[in-house]
Formats: sequence, structure tokens, C-alpha cells
Amino acid sequence: MGAADARIRRGTKAPGIVTDPAPIRDAATIILLRRQAGAASVLMGMRGAAAVFMPSKYVFPGGAVDAADAAATLAAPLSDPHRSRLAREPRPGTATDPHAIAAAALRELAEETGQLIGRPGRCDWPGFAEAGLAPDAVPLTYLFRAITPPGRPRRFDARFFLADAACLATDPDDFSRACDELSHLHWVPLAQARALDLPFITEVVLAELADLIADLPHDAPLPVPDTVPFFDNRSPAPRFAQIA
Repeated sequence: MGAADARIRRGTKAPGIVTDPAPIRDAATIILLRRQAGAASVLMGMRGAAAVFMPSKYVFPGGAVDAADAAATLAAPLSDPHRSRLAREPRPGTATDPHAIAAAALRELAEETGQLIGRPGRCDWPGFAEAGLAPDAVPLTYLFRAITPPGRPRRFDARFFLADAACLATDPDDFSRACDELSHLHWVPLAQARALDLPFITEVVLAELADLIADLPHDAPLPVPDTVPFFDNRSPAPRFAQIA
């Protein structure tokens, strides 16, 4: 894990899952990575001060999976090993739907930033419909998973995807079609991102990303991580695992 080692203990055994008033919902997030010669940056925005979950924090675009995401038409599905890794370690009593999670990530990216990852096709989602595109899950790399700890007003089982900004079908500097859920949308140099007011888990994900792309040429394909780190907070004692 590199820089994140000091913050997380690997291999802790989790005690029995505890009951918490806030239900855990599936969620999906996209980390858009923009690589130019000598520099890398990520797209981030700030949540509103009145937001129930993570107010005034800088985050990646993303949100909860909607029921309709399971039926979303994609130009191409999520590829393996990402699809099979998403299905591993389901929460007890639930079934993981990799299609719905990938679709939610693409939908939330479009809604919150106006940025589209798609191919020519038909889709009735705002942005995609006007552009004549269907969302494309092939560019998504499954990077990280985290479950919100007990005691928070909202809890999510969040899957973090990485995508190269070069795959965007839109102008990466045009946020005119974004909704108002995130303000101050901008490309943050990766070396400076951890200086922002971030949720703890976002700091950890940024450390994982920095390790993954260290010394990677700016024009090289994004690598597939050997494993997907899983920060499991279903219980008061966190468990850190690796999804292989």
C-alpha cells in the first residue's frame, strides 16, 4: 500500500457484524485521472455545506446505486477481472450486481460533472441522449472498496473506479452540464490533492492511486491492480482485506 500503510492495518479480523440504524447502500465513484507530460491530476468537487453526508468535503464524483441502474443499457459491459472482483465478498443477505454498480458510476459522473464516457448509441440519460451516446463501462478499472463505519447518518458500500480522462467523449474542461451537487469542480494535481479538506477514505484512495501509477509513463495504459483493497467497516473494528 505504500503511503497508506501507516493509516490502515492489514488483515484485522472483524468481529460479528453489528446492527446500525443507517442501512448500507451500494454506491459507485469514478476517479478520473488526467495525465500529461510530467503531471497527473484528478477531477474533484466540493460537497455542499448543508449536505447530510460529508458536508464541505472534496470528493470524487459518485453516488448511490439506483434501482433503475440494473436495467441501464451500456454500449459495452464492465470487463474482467473487474466484473468478477465486484461480485466477491457480498454483504450477507444481499446480491452484488456489477452491471448496476458500473452503470451508476457512469451516470453519476455525467450528472455531477457533465463528463461522458460512452460510444455511439442510444441512452435516455441526460447528456448521453443529447450526445447520441450510450455509456461504456470498458474504460473502468475497479480500484478500491470501502464501507462507511457505523454511527454515520448515511452508510455506503462504495466501489471506486479509475478511468483515464483520455477516454472522455466530452471536453474535460467543460462542466457547464453539471448539476449543482458538487461545486468548485476542477482538475487537482495529484501531488496536491491530499492537502484539500478530504474524507479519510479519499486520502487512502489517493495514496493507493499514487502507488499504482508511480513511474508510469503518461501515455501508457492504466495498469490493472493485483488486488482491490477493501476497507470493511461493517463492524466497530475495521477489517482491511484484499480482493484478488
